[in-house]
Amino acid sequence: MFQYYCLNPISEKGLDQLPGEYRQVTELENAEAVLVRSAKMHDMAVPESLCAIARAGAGVNNIPIKDYAEKGIVVFNTPGANANGVKELVIAGMLLASRDIVGGIEWVAQQKDKEDIDKLAEKSKKQFAGCEIAGKKLGIIGLGAIGSMVANAASSLGMDVYGFDPYISIDAAWNLSRTIHHSKTLDEILTQCDYITIHVPLLDSTRGMINADAFARMKDGVVLLNFARDVLVDEEALIAALESGKVKKYVTDFANPIVAGREGILVTPHLGASTEESEENCAVMAVKELRDFLENGNITNSVNFPNCSMGTCVTVGRIAITHKNIPNMLGQLTHVLGSEGVNIADMTNKSKGEYAYTLIDLESAASREALDALSSLDGVSRVRVIK
Repeated sequence: MFQYYCLNPISEKGLDQLPGEYRQVTELENAEAVLVRSAKMHDMAVPESLCAIARAGAGVNNIPIKDYAEKGIVVFNTPGANANGVKELVIAGMLLASRDIVGGIEWVAQQKDKEDIDKLAEKSKKQFAGCEIAGKKLGIIGLGAIGSMVANAASSLGMDVYGFDPYISIDAAWNLSRTIHHSKTLDEILTQCDYITIHVPLLDSTRGMINADAFARMKDGVVLLNFARDVLVDEEALIAALESGKVKKYVTDFANPIVAGREGILVTPHLGASTEESEENCAVMAVKELRDFLENGNITNSVNFPNCSMGTCVTVGRIAITHKNIPNMLGQLTHVLGSEGVNIADMTNKSKGEYAYTLIDLESAASREALDALSSLDGVSRVRVIK
């Protein structure tokens, strides 16, 4: 029986994927797994039983991933599960910024009591007309799951699309339309594009990446869209760029006192991944990742440990070990098992930065003494028997 706890409401479509041997508990104590969306976990005390956390979404800023790596807690996310919902809102944002649709709607509402509203509309519509996006240059910073979908959609709408991502994955590259221009530098995006949209994760290297210097290099009258993280943009520099006319419109999904209600800025209340479909997709993906980890020890889409899989165990047993990525760790693990008379049928080891993960299939069950000896090794954070 596996016990799991939901820190946020999780779509029933995801929870329905859990079979009878899973039990949802009402307290975090003794839970082996946590499903979470936006709840802050940085100051949360977690039980020793907790070995996995699945974030139903892509961003993990609400989770102390390094602290949990030290404890051997594997943190999963669901990249791409909500990509279509965000993509659609980005396209909508470009259209709203190009043609003053919001201003036009508000104007009509103000004239609702006038009998000649139709004639007034014909006289006033030019002030809301704007321009079309077809034929304009769109620059995309980050070509992950969302960025790639935005690129393909914008290309289909007739835009001239440029993408910059020095770390683009093979899968993302294959999914891109052949019409997308691959920019070798960020400067090419900043200096040439009429529209720029940001789709990178929040890292120390990306925080405030759109700063005063970046704005200075942009074309006059550029439209900037940010549906990734608000702090990727230096908003004080943004306000100055808006006031000077360098930036025509800023569209963001992150409300705060600096941007809310300010002229030239369109703010949506964090709607990007809030569709019913996105929440269901994220929940299903998160649950599948948890199940494969709890039942088989396999890791897919972890943010603090490497991907590692040995399929379903077909031997007597399997042990999963989270540990530091240090020299001779494998030698120590195999030495302990050999000393205890345990024969290894198969094994795999993967590393990711400071941390590593080892799966070992055994021809005979490991004794309590062998498991304790493994757990006592310097650098080992958790030893788990896959039942």
